[in-house]
Amino acid sequence: MTPKQIRGAAYTIEQFMEKYGLAAEEAQTLFAKFGPSSVDLDILMRAKGRAPEAA
Repeated sequence: MTPKQIRGAAYTIEQFMEKYGLAAEEAQTLFAKFGPSSVDLDILMRAKGRAPEAA
């Protein structure tokens, strides 16, 4: 099995948690399932109706 190609920059788990206000367990589950691709994770979060938290 070949590794999934990362589209866009890769998030760290901490960046992903902070951007969307996620609990560690939820962020880890999504990271494990979809990988660290910022493009893929941003699309996923939009589909779930979750906007990035204001900085």
